[in-house]
Amino acid sequence: MVTRVVRVLRAAAVPVALIGLTALAGVVLGRVYAGDLLTRLVIGAAAGSVLVSVAARRLPSWLVAPVSVAAMAGWALWSLRLAANHAELPGGLLEVTADAARNGIPRLLTAMIPVEPAPDTVLVPVVAAWLAGLAGAEVALRAGRVLLGYLPPAGLYAAALYVVGPNAEPAVGATVAFVAVAALGLAAPARTATAGDDPAASLTPRVRAAVRLRLAASATLGVALVVGLVAVLGPVVAGQVDGRPVDPRRYVEPPQVQTLDENPLIRISGWALHPEQKLLDVSTERSGVPVPPPGGASPEPEPEPEPGPGPAADTGGGVRIRLAVLSDYDGVTWRVGATYRNAGRILPAATPARDSTVGTVRQQITVAELSGRLLPAVATPQEVSGARVAYDPVSGTLIRPEGLTPGLRYAVTSAEEHPDSNLLATANVPAGDGVARVLRVADGVPDPMRRLAAQLAEENGAPFARALAIEQFLAEHYRVAADAPSGHAYPNLSFFLFGPRNGGGQEGTSEQFAAAFAVLGRLSGLPTRVVVGFRAGGQGPVLAGDAYAWPEVLFDGLGWVSFDPLPRPRSEPRPVEEDFRPTPEDPPPSEAPAPTVEPSASPEPAAAPAGPPSSGRPSTVVLVGAGSGGLLLLVGALLLTLLAMRRSLTRTRLVQGDPGQRIAGAWREVTDALRLAGRPVGDDLAATEVARHARQALAEARARASGGTATDDGATDSSATGNGATDSSATGNGATGSGDEPAVDELAALLNRVGFAPDAAAADQAARAADLATAYVANLRSARPWWRRLLWSVHPSPLHQARRSRQSPHPDPGRPRGLAR
Repeated sequence: MVTRVVRVLRAAAVPVALIGLTALAGVVLGRVYAGDLLTRLVIGAAAGSVLVSVAARRLPSWLVAPVSVAAMAGWALWSLRLAANHAELPGGLLEVTADAARNGIPRLLTAMIPVEPAPDTVLVPVVAAWLAGLAGAEVALRAGRVLLGYLPPAGLYAAALYVVGPNAEPAVGATVAFVAVAALGLAAPARTATAGDDPAASLTPRVRAAVRLRLAASATLGVALVVGLVAVLGPVVAGQVDGRPVDPRRYVEPPQVQTLDENPLIRISGWALHPEQKLLDVSTERSGVPVPPPGGASPEPEPEPEPGPGPAADTGGGVRIRLAVLSDYDGVTWRVGATYRNAGRILPAATPARDSTVGTVRQQITVAELSGRLLPAVATPQEVSGARVAYDPVSGTLIRPEGLTPGLRYAVTSAEEHPDSNLLATANVPAGDGVARVLRVADGVPDPMRRLAAQLAEENGAPFARALAIEQFLAEHYRVAADAPSGHAYPNLSFFLFGPRNGGGQEGTSEQFAAAFAVLGRLSGLPTRVVVGFRAGGQGPVLAGDAYAWPEVLFDGLGWVSFDPLPRPRSEPRPVEEDFRPTPEDPPPSEAPAPTVEPSASPEPAAAPAGPPSSGRPSTVVLVGAGSGGLLLLVGALLLTLLAMRRSLTRTRLVQGDPGQRIAGAWREVTDALRLAGRPVGDDLAATEVARHARQALAEARARASGGTATDDGATDSSATGNGATDSSATGNGATGSGDEPAVDELAALLNRVGFAPDAAAADQAARAADLATAYVANLRSARPWWRRLLWSVHPSPLHQARRSRQSPHPDPGRPRGLAR
């Protein structure tokens, strides 16, 4: 009986070692996962794969692999179901499995640490563990090559170490255990030795001694070789223990935002023009420290924000929902610049500022007509359920890599920080490389902006006083205008700050207020950024009119503090000239005073001369007439030159080149016409989307010209989108109103054909494209006011766009996308 037990234990030594080696890979990988679910699933896969091979050892070798793979499929499906339930992911098992199989590897390498054990992050480790156990068991047990059978588990263990990289402490204990388990498996013989097992027993004593001597020499040489390798490689390996491993995540591109989301600040003006558009539905529960209203105002929410003497705060039951944080500014565009990593329900905990109190906000949010990938949430989110998200811990913002869809419902729990306002007056701002990104001022700042920032900084020394001075200056001198054009480049901000009030200057949307505050703050030495989001009540819909932007300033010990530079409701702004008069760059030289003429006796009256005095100089009338005539001739020559260049450009596009180039040129005529009509299209739209946009633009232009509105059978279902375009639906073959419009869809189809088959275009198709483009441009021009029709043919915008297209690194005009520019 004892002999049988010993035999069973010795026979089980190698399978147990294989299970242990494979399971240790799961232990190492589980250090970057939240919880122990992945480790348990990998241990199950290791045990299952080896035990199936042990149970099927009497089957033919060719039959073991299919049986084991079938068992692996069952275990993998069970693991995916457990992971889906753990992550609370919606959808059936088939949908979850397909998504995990398609995105398992990239999501595993782009997931945020700690990784939540979701279906797409557990599938690859479970399958890899099962295959490693299967291969190791077949080689070690069936072929009897134990050391070779250790290679698959060893490879899996090395892969686990590589995936973990520098994101966990060195796996010293697990590595020692791996070596110990491998040694035990090698030390235990597979069967009990007997006297007949000695192959040299039948040899003569002389031959037996020679064989044993050779074996001893070989063993000695092997030991010496191993000792030498350890002596040579040991210091090198030991020197790498404290080295930082390579992180494979840097080789994988993380989830990206769309072009629409890279600068959501430009969407403010589009939303302001359609304030009734429903973007979200929100239900909010708040607990913890209440938010004090600004300036001691009533806690009842106001229809418009009212800046108080300090940082902006949400009033009463209102809540500020963050969409994006923009930290990078190049003098032209504010950009998100975030690095998003796939995350699970539980997000990495953020360390609150030491002098801030934290409240908890729980929200149920349902997406209505908000587009893009940015996922709205109150800062700083801690837990998200109902949607797969990617998270940037620096900005505390979320995206949904698959994009937002109407009806998407998710829940967010956020930690809302409230700085101690009593410490703001004496708080400092950080400096150095850590905040260089939010202190950077791009080249090309207009001098008046620099002088204004210097004036505000000179009068206010402390950082909070400077921030408050900028906030109050903007709130007291500028006006909110919902129809103000979008733009926050240096020229736009200069016109907003110093432009004539009767010419559109000194007014803008929250885009200009927030961007101007951030730039002036950086010029004053304050680390600033711009946030885009929504100001809404605790319950109910969030409309496009609730969207706005606000600036934030970083203070030591308090974190990011929000400011609201928008003016108070029903307040009349003071002219900027009352408090700021920019000095001229080159003051004119002082003129010498005119010599004083001593009075003299009055001359005797004389008869008036018969003609003009012959002073030798032309009269003022002659000078004015000559100057006006020269100016008119110059303007006329310029207009004729522009007209000739425009016609030459059109002729080149529609007549010259092969048919594919002429079709692409006809398409550029249409996009140029849309730009001249004030309805430009973005580079990210497909040709069919541009055609739909063109139909909508023509329908609306005709409706305005006739004094009516476009009807539903033409194209009226319009809503502001990220690039200012409108989304429309049309019926029929592209007609939008009266039925005589050119078929822009046909031109889009020709363009797509050229993009995917450049050599397939024929001359008659190019002629047809030219006719369609000419007809569309003529119809769109005829719907414009008379004075805009006069300027249509001499506007330089198409020439400028053509030059940009030639200088583009992708100048091929035959692509179906990207032709909108």
